[in-house]
Amino acid sequence: MFVCDSAVSVVKIDMSKIKITNSIVSVQWLKENFSAENLIILDASMKPVTNVGDAIAETYIPNSLRFDFDNDIKDMNTSLPHMMPTPEFFQDEVQKLGINQDSAIVVYDNVNIYASPRAWWMFRAMGHENVAVLDGGLPAWISAGYETASTLKGKPDSRGNFLANPQPDSFIDSSYVLKAIHNPQLTIFDARAEGRFKGVDPEPRPNMKRGHIPNSVNIPFASVLDNGKMKSKSDLQNIFEKHKNNKMVFYCGTGVTACILTLAADQAGYKNFSVYDGSWAEWGMEKENYPIEK
Repeated sequence: MFVCDSAVSVVKIDMSKIKITNSIVSVQWLKENFSAENLIILDASMKPVTNVGDAIAETYIPNSLRFDFDNDIKDMNTSLPHMMPTPEFFQDEVQKLGINQDSAIVVYDNVNIYASPRAWWMFRAMGHENVAVLDGGLPAWISAGYETASTLKGKPDSRGNFLANPQPDSFIDSSYVLKAIHNPQLTIFDARAEGRFKGVDPEPRPNMKRGHIPNSVNIPFASVLDNGKMKSKSDLQNIFEKHKNNKMVFYCGTGVTACILTLAADQAGYKNFSVYDGSWAEWGMEKENYPIEK
């Protein structure tokens, strides 16, 4: 029997595994690697705070899974918002998403770069290096003209084999910060807006004091971004230049935008840093007696 070659259509799909070598990837990179068999795309969007920007609702990058650190993947035993959970809890939740030890994870959110660095740092804190933030997030993906989806991908039927490997001091507590305040070899950075840092603008959360942690340096998270994307390495190095030899500690209102500065420091080439998880939501509580400057 004769078979005409023109009647046979062969589609070659790249199912190779990829390794992420930078903590930020472009939308072009994600598009080019979209068919990689170990790629996991996570939507880490959360409700934005005032002056962050307009979120894009009910639109997703295709094949996105929901990574909700604001409500689900968090410490359920504290009143503080979205605190880092135990390694056991994190591992269990991540396995439910079908994430494996060799998964290449790209996280994004619907407000350029806002919530996604928090998810990135959570994975890094659990020892997973093969993870990156999508530069510009969903708006950049849409601007590039790439396909979107109206729904998220459901959790898989089978669990992944992800194993948590906690990294010391990735997230730190108030006792650590208290000891660090007068340490000349450590710099504490506040990612909040200047008005909140100086105590002249009100806090968005009720029953909070105004001001900042003593001896901290104010770098508003927006200052490391340019039109919703991370600034260049040289620009970021200029921002952190005075403190490049110190260990860096980052905090903000609730531990989210602090991770934007953490990502910026990583992009500048620095590695010795921690995030104060409780941030001002803990330090500035009226019932607490932590030292405060204005």
